[in-house]
Amino acid sequence: MPIRTPDWVKDAIFYQIFPDRFAYSRRIAKPANLEPWEVKPTRHGFKGGDLLGVAERLDYLAALGVTAIYFNPVFQSSANHRYHTHDYYRVDPILGGDEAFRELLDAAHARGMRIILDGVFNHASRGFLQFNHIMENGPASPYVDWFKVKGFPLNAYDREKAPNYEAWWNNHELPKLNTDNQEVKRYLFDVAEYWLKQGIDGWRLDVPLDIQTPGFWEEFRHRVKAINPEAYILAEIWDEARPWLTGNHFDAVMNYPFNRACLGFFGGAALDTHKQPGGFALRSLDAAGFAAEVDRMLGIYDWQVALIQYNLLSSHDEPRFLTLVKGAKERLRLATLFQMTFVGAPSIYYGDEIGLEGGEDPDCRRAFPWDESQWDHDLLSDFRRATMLRREYSALRRGRFIPLYAQGSVYAFARQDERESLIMAFNVGNEPEALVLPLNGLKPDSGGFCDVLRDETLPVQGDVLRFDLSPVSARVLKA
Repeated sequence: MPIRTPDWVKDAIFYQIFPDRFAYSRRIAKPANLEPWEVKPTRHGFKGGDLLGVAERLDYLAALGVTAIYFNPVFQSSANHRYHTHDYYRVDPILGGDEAFRELLDAAHARGMRIILDGVFNHASRGFLQFNHIMENGPASPYVDWFKVKGFPLNAYDREKAPNYEAWWNNHELPKLNTDNQEVKRYLFDVAEYWLKQGIDGWRLDVPLDIQTPGFWEEFRHRVKAINPEAYILAEIWDEARPWLTGNHFDAVMNYPFNRACLGFFGGAALDTHKQPGGFALRSLDAAGFAAEVDRMLGIYDWQVALIQYNLLSSHDEPRFLTLVKGAKERLRLATLFQMTFVGAPSIYYGDEIGLEGGEDPDCRRAFPWDESQWDHDLLSDFRRATMLRREYSALRRGRFIPLYAQGSVYAFARQDERESLIMAFNVGNEPEALVLPLNGLKPDSGGFCDVLRDETLPVQGDVLRFDLSPVSARVLKA
């Protein structure tokens, strides 16, 4: 049976928002002790970003070409990142609460934008009612089996001693839910269903492979798809995930192999190979090595799955792409153009488009500078041009992928559907390249190829196309 994936994701351009750091609205009252917006974030500080701030800037996102938003957690929590959930049924009051979320969701949907939320179902927090109940009542608590407790009283705060309950990465703040317990499973599935019925368009699942209860994710999928067959189920898995993308569990994964391959190739000599984002070593790639990574990524999944992989260049969990290439914006430009023309759903991490940098967490979660004098407007224009290309040409969203050339610092491929053929060629080197590109049957019916980034037409000579590539540059050619 063919794998069925959400159709809308094939056309989506995502934008990832860390809610505390993107924007705030003057319609929401703020605490007095917020961190100044413009200073670098600290691990425990709050900036005061909220959901109405996002709603008020949807026009900015629409102009950028965004058609879907992935939010880091929005539910009530004691942490600025909100991965410490207190109440899965309540949007955090600091973000504006349920009313602000309703306004945002309706406003986004009115513009044709989809919304997916972060589902943190592996662990909760010390403030989660059921865990707090155990702290107060010990073994007499009716919720004692909601967690895997090893002794009483719970050691939830003394960092000199290990927690005497299962906790994510042995972190006292993150007690791990006992998903073997039927009540816990029912609770989590009900949460997933509740927000889908409120109108969200899917779930991004935090550390899903840490939940090892047999059948958990199969039942989760069944319940989600019963409510909305087009809901997007996106899993945070940092490496290959073939067994999980066969139509029984998740629709796609956050494509960190894509992220690492792009850093390796487009980063070139600027890549900071001393960094290990996500614990993975970075290595420089020539065109042949990059082509091998691309072929591997496209070869391990069904084509319908490949078309909706969540392709990211930066995220909240690692230094930003621009920082990892030591501020070389021309390399971020190239990587973004590749991202927008490659197979899968591209995602922009908030602020990348205006040149925002950031190192290790929490620095990668800086506040978005709304003072436009701080923006790189040329970079923003290039992002907009890249997203416009993807939206304009259906072949870039759904067309087949045809590798054409991979030598030295030059990589070229084509995307083709029944309506159009486009060729993308990238030179990541610091020297110009005179390229003789075999067309592999892609010759136009008449005329030649036009460079959609420049006002130039290139004639076909026999079965090849000849053109120059400047250092650290790209061409997009349409038959």
